[in-house]
Amino acid sequence: MNQWKERPQEQPKELPNEQSNKQPQEQQKWHYVPQRVFFEGEALAYPLGQKIVALCRELGLPTRQIPSHNRVTGLPGDTPNQKYAEAKKTLVVGVKRDLRFPTCRPSADYQFPLMTSCPGHCEYCYLQTTLGQRPYLRVYVNVEEMLDQAAKYIEKNTPKTTTFEVASSGDPLSVEHLTGSLFKTIEFFGAQEHGRLRFVTKFTGVGPLLKARHNGHTRFRFSLNSARVVRDFEHRTPPVAERIAAATQVARAGYPLGFIIAPIMVYPGWEEDYLQLFDHLKRELASIQPLSPPVTFELIQHRFTARAKKVILERFPESRLDMDEEERKFKYGKYGMGKYVYPDETAKSMKNLLRTALLERFPDAEIEYFT
Repeated sequence: MNQWKERPQEQPKELPNEQSNKQPQEQQKWHYVPQRVFFEGEALAYPLGQKIVALCRELGLPTRQIPSHNRVTGLPGDTPNQKYAEAKKTLVVGVKRDLRFPTCRPSADYQFPLMTSCPGHCEYCYLQTTLGQRPYLRVYVNVEEMLDQAAKYIEKNTPKTTTFEVASSGDPLSVEHLTGSLFKTIEFFGAQEHGRLRFVTKFTGVGPLLKARHNGHTRFRFSLNSARVVRDFEHRTPPVAERIAAATQVARAGYPLGFIIAPIMVYPGWEEDYLQLFDHLKRELASIQPLSPPVTFELIQHRFTARAKKVILERFPESRLDMDEEERKFKYGKYGMGKYVYPDETAKSMKNLLRTALLERFPDAEIEYFT
């Protein structure tokens, strides 16, 4: 495999992917094309590893073999901001060896991480700290082994239904045009009587998944926010209008549909902005009402930790995120750790306003939680 050398900045080539080329232009433009791809040697023994190698050759992407997907060195960049940006241009292909699936409350019973990170540069993202110095995109090639393990979890819990969250550590739809792993996983769960799948995305390349045999066993969720939050903090992600348009395609394909409104932020005019978002969503979904099963909503207020604030300000020195500890309530979590959330009175008014507004527009909706 060629030793990696930095290539000149240029417009990425279009992916020679038959399924991708059939998608609308606005979806294709958000297709992630890395500038460099690193492979664990063991990953090349898997068909998906070979598929990605062939794609790299076709696109002329520089490749490099590494001993471990957990240790990637030599990326360009002098400042934290530059290093972060270059990491996001890097795809790492590896084997997931630990097949124990952590719990994933309140979203699901277990995590099912097909990949980590995403191409977006969302300033507030909790992955800023959970991924630490490894914000590069990483995909796992041993998908069949992971699915076999999921089957064991499902069998152990039968007759109870066991749910798995695919997007706990990244956005799998953002790399689906490279891997096809999400399609395979959706069809696997479509055949499971007692297994269910969930994932959330900000991206819009839904085309290849519309024909998957999901059998209603995968809840397809989109992350939405007010126009101001998306503009100021969700860099390199599709606009809300395009996400909602993709959601309508998903609903027409028969998937159970959901939305995560997160992180909900308080700023001058925030109430009106979120109501406008809900009005937009109602208009676009009107043609496919009633949704069956009913649409779900998850509401998550903005929060941050002291460590997250430090990392965010290093990577986004000009950030306008409101992270004033004096205006927040400190909420203790596991192991004595804690985070800053909105004061109780603010959180209560936020919950009441948004819950009422959503149920007025979507009377059959389920508000799964507010946190």
